[in-house]
Amino acid sequence: MKVIGINGSPRREGNTAKLLDALFETLQKEGIETELVQVGGTDIRGCLSCYACIRNKDRQCSAKKDVFNAIFEKMLEADGMVLASPTYFADITPELKALIDRAGFVSRANGGLFRHKVGAAVISLRRGGGIHAYDSINHLFQICQMFIVGSSYWNLGFGGREGNEVLNDQEGLNNMQDLGQSMAFLLGKLGTR
Repeated sequence: MKVIGINGSPRREGNTAKLLDALFETLQKEGIETELVQVGGTDIRGCLSCYACIRNKDRQCSAKKDVFNAIFEKMLEADGMVLASPTYFADITPELKALIDRAGFVSRANGGLFRHKVGAAVISLRRGGGIHAYDSINHLFQICQMFIVGSSYWNLGFGGREGNEVLNDQEGLNNMQDLGQSMAFLLGKLGTR
């Protein structure tokens, strides 16, 4: 069984990555394979609204000059996915938004490829706007008929701009541990472990 974590932050070792590391540690203790996928800071583009995915039904986006299709294939192969982002003006990064828009469209155009997968949103933030960013990710999970995993509080971690301050947010780190345990529990109940 496998869970992928998609880092929407262009800072590969920043606060968002630290939250994913904490979550992955728990998942691995539960016997679940993890893989980190980087989308933040890549050349991914938004949806071109060409509708080729509807016509072709080949489980791919027709725009092939960026990282989307490679990441989408990993999303399809995984039993669960965690989409993670820092908070940018009360929302997710543009790279993660591009991935969400295109993945949702291609999934739905091909018969609901994400249906009954397990998903979780993780957000790092400095002060505010995190709940809106959290909701942006969960909208993909809901419209794709995925099972959303929560924690003992919102899946958020607070940290400043330095990139590792989230490690001082013990409640946020505890939430990542609980999220990992809950995700493993649900995957086990679904019979994917």
